[in-house]
Amino acid sequence: MGEIGHRRTQTGVVISDKMQKTVVVKVDRLVKHSQYSKYIKRSDKYKVHDEMNSCKTGDKVQIVECRPLSKDKRWALRQIIETAD
Repeated sequence: MGEIGHRRTQTGVVISDKMQKTVVVKVDRLVKHSQYSKYIKRSDKYKVHDEMNSCKTGDKVQIVECRPLSKDKRWALRQIIETAD
């Protein structure tokens, strides 16, 4: 038997830490325009579960997909890569 399921991971920046046990993380990605072949920056915001309230605004974090924890939360904090100054 192989690994059961595959959890996606993404890297982003914390833009809000005002909720309890939840942070909002902005993840940027580059998308190639179909007609002009130019790369465009697109971003998504995810609500991420932070059990210990350890993240602060500006931290660079790695998040992992998990089971639904609330209406909007489907991601959990894996690690803090870099802290904000």
